[in-house]
Amino acid sequence: MVSTDTPASLVGTGRPQLESVLDRTLRWSAAQGYRGWNKHDGLNSPILRLLFGWSKWLRLVAIQGVMRFPTNIRPVLLVPKTYNPKGLALFAQAWLDRFRVDQKRSSLENAERLLALLMHLRSPGSWGGYCWGYHYPWQDPGFYAPTNTPNAVVTAFVCEAFLDAYRVTGRRDYLETVGAALGFFFQDLKVLKDTPDELCLGYMPLPMTMRVMDVSILIAAVTAQHAALANDESRRRDACRLANYVVQRQTAEGAWFYTDPPSDSRIRHDNYHTGFILDALCRLMGATHDHRWQQIYWRGLDFYAKRLFNIDGSPRWMSDVDYPHDIHGAAQGILTFARHRDRYPGLAERTVRWTLERMYHPEGRFYYQETRRFKKRFTLLRWCNAWTARAFSSYLRQVRMSDTPDRKGES
Repeated sequence: MVSTDTPASLVGTGRPQLESVLDRTLRWSAAQGYRGWNKHDGLNSPILRLLFGWSKWLRLVAIQGVMRFPTNIRPVLLVPKTYNPKGLALFAQAWLDRFRVDQKRSSLENAERLLALLMHLRSPGSWGGYCWGYHYPWQDPGFYAPTNTPNAVVTAFVCEAFLDAYRVTGRRDYLETVGAALGFFFQDLKVLKDTPDELCLGYMPLPMTMRVMDVSILIAAVTAQHAALANDESRRRDACRLANYVVQRQTAEGAWFYTDPPSDSRIRHDNYHTGFILDALCRLMGATHDHRWQQIYWRGLDFYAKRLFNIDGSPRWMSDVDYPHDIHGAAQGILTFARHRDRYPGLAERTVRWTLERMYHPEGRFYYQETRRFKKRFTLLRWCNAWTARAFSSYLRQVRMSDTPDRKGES
């Protein structure tokens, strides 16, 4: 059944419908100044910070309580809307893909404005290179990160936007920005494993020992792409060791746990982190032209398609947990399977259709989650709009490439 929030004219996976949705999403997000609420930003509330901000377990209660509440209580708690560097990077890539399709100078200018903003939003402090973090304090069971503490994942996604921009514009300063960020990865992050064949780096420059699977391979993908584009092979071996650490921990059925060892986290085989690993591995193999892990990639992709998506295209939360259906999971699936429409025919399209029918508001924003009993109809800008804009722009680009034979090799 089509959601009553979505006009019938917008339901479908055809190019005109998706272009209309994408343009509305980008316009609505730009009208917010690209500032929004975030999933874990409860401690940005001056009220909660005063009442709960002084101990680990109280901070966890505050963050998790805001995150899990069925409605958006952030306005009541005076949580401000802020920039999210990962979200800005995703929006920049969406505009770059839009430019690749529409060739409008305004699309490129929008991307470049966001990249300039990202340069101003670098994490302050004496770091080994450029780096970015979240604009809120973050308490996890294993660590506490003050506002703007840089981390590997945010920095890797920002680097992906600058790599993309370099490919589109040829501007050397974009590539140099990524080169500068490598200093943060390899100087500031704790080395958690270092052998001739494997390398694992930490999530943040904090005293933490948790080995998070997607961290090392996201860094690997950035490092390999920079090495290829800058003709600098000095880090290529490190990129392969980072990737090898992750791929060697694939389970027999093709999955990855969130951490190594798995007991370090309650997250098991979840949706979007699986997509992160697969997409990063794909980017790395493309940059290095080294396809030694191709069969591992296909096995992981099969697990992702069969165990983390339902037949209607809705994203499962984990391989053994259906709900909540999360907009981030849907967007990640569209990104991944848009590249493989021949191998998984209809999967990307079903996920696009589910997203439009169940999670889209026609003013140009996407809902957060659908649970078994109700829907969280509020919008977290990075989690919802940035990811769907990135997914739809990439899907449209992939469709265009497949429809234009002489552009199929476009990177």
